[in-house]
Amino acid sequence: MTRLESYHFYERDWESYEQLRESFEWEIPDRFNMAEYVCDRWAEDEDRVALYAESSGGDRRTVTYRDVQRAANRLANYLSEAGVERGERVGICLGQRPEAVVGHVAIWKLNAVSVPLSTQFGPDALSYRLGDCSATACLVGKRSIETLREVREDLDALDTVVTVDETDRPEETDWNIIQEASLTFDRAPTDAEEDAIIIYTSGTTGDPKGVLHAHRLLLGHLPSFGENFLKEGTTDGTVFRTPVEWSWIGSLFSMVMPTLFYGRPVVAYDADRFDPEASFDLVERYGITNWGGPPTALRMMMQVEDPNERWDLTSMRAVGAGGEAVGESVVSWVAETFDGASFEEAYGQTEVNLVVGDCTALRERRHGKMGLAVPGHEVTIVDPETAEPTVEHGEVGEIAVRYADDPVCFVEYWHKPDATDAKVRDGWLLTEDLGTMDEDGYLSFEGRTDDVIITSGYRVSPTEIEETIASHEAVADVGVIGVPDEQRGEVPNAFVVVADGVTADDNLRATLETRVKDRLAPYEYPRRIKFLDELPKTSTGKVRRESLREEFDTDGS
Repeated sequence: MTRLESYHFYERDWESYEQLRESFEWEIPDRFNMAEYVCDRWAEDEDRVALYAESSGGDRRTVTYRDVQRAANRLANYLSEAGVERGERVGICLGQRPEAVVGHVAIWKLNAVSVPLSTQFGPDALSYRLGDCSATACLVGKRSIETLREVREDLDALDTVVTVDETDRPEETDWNIIQEASLTFDRAPTDAEEDAIIIYTSGTTGDPKGVLHAHRLLLGHLPSFGENFLKEGTTDGTVFRTPVEWSWIGSLFSMVMPTLFYGRPVVAYDADRFDPEASFDLVERYGITNWGGPPTALRMMMQVEDPNERWDLTSMRAVGAGGEAVGESVVSWVAETFDGASFEEAYGQTEVNLVVGDCTALRERRHGKMGLAVPGHEVTIVDPETAEPTVEHGEVGEIAVRYADDPVCFVEYWHKPDATDAKVRDGWLLTEDLGTMDEDGYLSFEGRTDDVIITSGYRVSPTEIEETIASHEAVADVGVIGVPDEQRGEVPNAFVVVADGVTADDNLRATLETRVKDRLAPYEYPRRIKFLDELPKTSTGKVRRESLREEFDTDGS
């Protein structure tokens, strides 16, 4: 297999960031399958570690690339025999465990399309996504199996369910049975432009959208990932970890798959919730060198007393964060706690990820800035109305990325051509984020053109929360906004108008909070619910969220 030299630029010495940007060129083979590059090419070395896997219950496994390859070949053979064909969608609803990586690799070997799904999804959220993409199979663990069973009858296309944890139901297949399949699998050739993965958005305007990416997606993430290596000059000895569930592009392709591309190990920690002390344990136990996640997780770790006295944290080289605003207190704490480790901020979204970031080896980090356009990506500020790059330096406009020939850009929204056309205009992919660019090329984030709520690194749709609350018989109308939160960045707040004859009280508040937790996800429930006589509306009948924000500012609730 040909080594793709463009993505090993960290092995060279660079005089400046400008020299690196000017020299970088994309290298995208006509034939490219992610399974080959994140697994098979490393499997000849039977001792090379791919995953250090733990659960919060104390189980520990070391998984090699050869282990992943064999398990993926078996799963690919089973899914093929079960009728999964090229281009069909297969859901993966698992936590941070080796079977999740095996699942993606197996599905890509089949030239099918993987669909990562959060284990925190309730029945409505899970059913919508599996139904929207007409998934024919799904891999699921114990956290989500009951949720899937609840909605399976509504999913006409779903023929095959594989349970990673034991099952005695005839309509489900136990993972252990798959281990009887053949260890070898003949993969058909794959074009770099062929469909590979659908990752769902939060549904910031209406229902969540399926973001379709091709196999080239992985290559589009490598320049940003490679910048982390510049100070060390090599990937030798690196161990990577993200605490974020692997169902999001910000974890799966910002950290997990790029690490495997370079043949290095990832730490997988399967737990119901983030545990800051466990995070320090993992750094010491595995010698983690590179860590990436939301600032929320770092702020929670900052609450742990005397970490340097309790753990050996000297292995850390670089800490990355993105998805929400990063305060300078976080940056300072990282340097003090992790023995001078660099801090690397990154920016992107499901449709176009890791296109802006710090490169502290070659340029200084600037307070309040997200960083610079990553090599290979053309990023600018455009007029939100015309999508033309006419915005002056320092002026607020919409952050946009040149769409053509950029492998990190999405292919389309699944079966939503109008939404795709609105996202890509005049050759620019519009992020719907407002920002500025200074004369030196540093970008800053100023807000959203829509009303997405970014909480603990998750992008949450107010519309999806509103629909869930409004479907309760006690609710006549509802509006949801994001409000500032010191730990999570933002949290959802709801304003509810109750139906005639209904008493607006704390019992109803608790009922509605639980409804959102159960049907969507725990991080989406409104932290405050205020009852109003009526909601402020626009002339077209839409909730006027700005007025709701003024309502919150007035009384803080």
